[in-house]
Amino acid sequence: MSLNRNEKAAVIEEVAAQAAKSQTLALAEYRGLTVEALNKLRVDARSKGVYLHVLKNTLARRAVAGTPFEVAAESMAGPLIYGFSEDAVAAAKVIADFAKGNDKLVIKAGAYAGKALDVDGVKALASIPSREVLLSQIAGLLKSPVQRTAAVLAALAQQKGGGAEAPAEAAAA
Repeated sequence: MSLNRNEKAAVIEEVAAQAAKSQTLALAEYRGLTVEALNKLRVDARSKGVYLHVLKNTLARRAVAGTPFEVAAESMAGPLIYGFSEDAVAAAKVIADFAKGNDKLVIKAGAYAGKALDVDGVKALASIPSREVLLSQIAGLLKSPVQRTAAVLAALAQQKGGGAEAPAEAAAA
């Protein structure tokens, strides 16, 4: 079913709006995937905040024109699914994780920070931990010295005469 001119303009506008607020674009060829597998991919993407859409390549090129994702226009050939995400790694991670379990989804290219990514670049971006994981790692690193200092001070207090109980016993004697 072909889209009329107004429907095409609406699709371009929707994708351009999504591209304007996204940091990452990941492209994958979906040739041979079943509808069930595509639906599973879409559900996974939606849960992680990734905008996933099958588009005609000409409409996709028009939608990303003038955005940092324009660098990926050369790679827009064949049956592609486009993944946009506001999180820097989410789109790449969703597509790369799904491709690991399904050989019919083939990563083709991507774009991040105005630079085109090849297959290895998309996989490298997908291997970066998510924002939440990085924040929890930083919190753990910040907490570690404080815990060690508290443990050393508690040990010193025990060595000096039992901590807080010692002054109370000395006053009573």
